[in-house]
Amino acid sequence: MKDISEKKYNGLVSAIETLLKDSRSKIVREVNHTIVITYWHIGRYIVEYEQGGEQKAEYGTVLLKRLAVDLTKSLGKGYSWRNLYNMKQFYSLFPILQTVSANSKLSKVQSVVAQLSWSHFVRLLSVKNEDERNFYLIETAENNWSVRELDRQINSSLFERLLLSKDKKGVKSLSEKGQIIENINDALKDPYVLEFLGLEESFKYSESDLETAIINNLEKFLLELGKGFSFVARQQRFTSGTEHLRIDLVFYNRLLKCFVLFDLKIGKITHGDIGQMQMYINYYDREIKLEEENPTIGILLCKEKDDFVIEYTLPEDNNQIFAKEYQLYLPNKEELKNLLKKYL
Repeated sequence: MKDISEKKYNGLVSAIETLLKDSRSKIVREVNHTIVITYWHIGRYIVEYEQGGEQKAEYGTVLLKRLAVDLTKSLGKGYSWRNLYNMKQFYSLFPILQTVSANSKLSKVQSVVAQLSWSHFVRLLSVKNEDERNFYLIETAENNWSVRELDRQINSSLFERLLLSKDKKGVKSLSEKGQIIENINDALKDPYVLEFLGLEESFKYSESDLETAIINNLEKFLLELGKGFSFVARQQRFTSGTEHLRIDLVFYNRLLKCFVLFDLKIGKITHGDIGQMQMYINYYDREIKLEEENPTIGILLCKEKDDFVIEYTLPEDNNQIFAKEYQLYLPNKEELKNLLKKYL
């Protein structure tokens, strides 16, 4: 009887803890949403006041500084002229908030606004392009990115890198729907940015060093891989006769419903690397994957691609093996934008 009572008591404690945690999370979300809406309205008041007067544009800074002094005196911290400027910009760049409560048929951009904190919006204010800003807005809400994760994705030019595989319609799709994963091409990036590994370009490192650095930063690597990826194995071994073969990294993508194998290369890939990956894929498709799962994908993650070798080693209808470059530093956004102009 004592054991049963103790079990029931532990269940009671667990139920109360779950209820309190859920309630606290709900309160935090409601507080964050209230703050966001309040700051948007403060921005609206400021803009309408400026537009209603005849002051020159440069008066705006003077107004904000005076307003900051008066609001700080009456309300305390949090109303510096910089914060007030952010609220003003928030209203100007996110006019969608005025329709969130009134319109039942909301766009995807409108429907996710309530899920972000003020700190998220402050970071998004620095993204000047509207399509790019809406993309990060949607992805932050859908993937529950922290402000730090959002900052990293912006700095790593995720939007531009995904656009390299899109057409003009794809640009608008990304800004209106976010990243939709329907096939392997939707899930891939080029290049992959691995600045978080801490490996220096100027120092020699081995493929083993690269693999170890990825494992040590697995959470960040999964964030870079994108939606649907989960880690399965490292150096997964299988035997071919008397020879033991090892696959560097194995992942599974639940959206694509397939295994994704990674072979790491610190130099330029060869036809032999492609042939080896084909063998890994064949093994997985015949011995590991279930009948209802899709064919295995192989990614040769390399420092440098050889387009000639790739084109003439792989069949023209290839949809399983992909060579993708990685870099150990954040990309130059202006260079990527210039490159996009050639494609779009």
